[in-house]
Amino acid sequence: MSSPTAMIFGRYAAIDSPVHAMDARCKLTLLLVYIIATICTSTPLGLALCALFTFGFYCAARIPVRTALTCVAPLMIIVILTAIANLFFVQGGETLVILGPLGITENGLHQAIFMSVRLTVLLFGACLITLTTTALDITDAFESMLMPFARFGLPAHELAMIAGIALRFLPQFATELINTRNAQASRGASFTEGSLRERAHAFSALFVPLFASVFRHADTLAAGMDARCYHGGTGRTRLNQHAFHRRDALACAIVALQVAGIIVCTLLGV
Repeated sequence: MSSPTAMIFGRYAAIDSPVHAMDARCKLTLLLVYIIATICTSTPLGLALCALFTFGFYCAARIPVRTALTCVAPLMIIVILTAIANLFFVQGGETLVILGPLGITENGLHQAIFMSVRLTVLLFGACLITLTTTALDITDAFESMLMPFARFGLPAHELAMIAGIALRFLPQFATELINTRNAQASRGASFTEGSLRERAHAFSALFVPLFASVFRHADTLAAGMDARCYHGGTGRTRLNQHAFHRRDALACAIVALQVAGIIVCTLLGV
């Protein structure tokens, strides 16, 4: 039986690759550019370019296909729901199927397919960052990028710490979910059978102890930080300093090439 943390989105994969060795700040910045470029893509060829560049970065990172699919799989429900919404609520063109008050048209089908592919590409791109970057590096990079705004009163260190704690709590939250579900199932709770009311009661028996456990861990963490005299980022040092290398410049050039290709495809309408 696979570990419950195996299904966590973006589980870090310890592999020696050029993408793993990149500066975390550069990776986060390129991810933001990548997301904007993919969202702005309005043509099939532009979307194909995004998918091609994403595949190329996965090859450079030496991430196995199974690992990538396993990390993205839990979030595919977002893609499915988006596809269903576009399929039934986007109208135009020839009507293909009529289901009661709703109908599926050519425009709705095309939009559902396009949005599904776009979201899938976005998920794989976001997953690549967390697969190739540790939670500590992401936290440090996030804090470093927010630090210029600290002079305006933005709590950069506190926001980065919250993000880091959230990332570190995900595996533990998944483990608690699996353990609580198994415990409730051993007591006779059924999450797939019975009436809607019975299943709702079963899920309440799952989420109440789960969230109680989460809050208990949060209290324990807060007590531990107080006991260690935590005072924020004052006087804090880092073992590994961020540095921009040639591989980061190469990655920036590749993403810039992707953006240029998307702009050309958009202008040509292909």
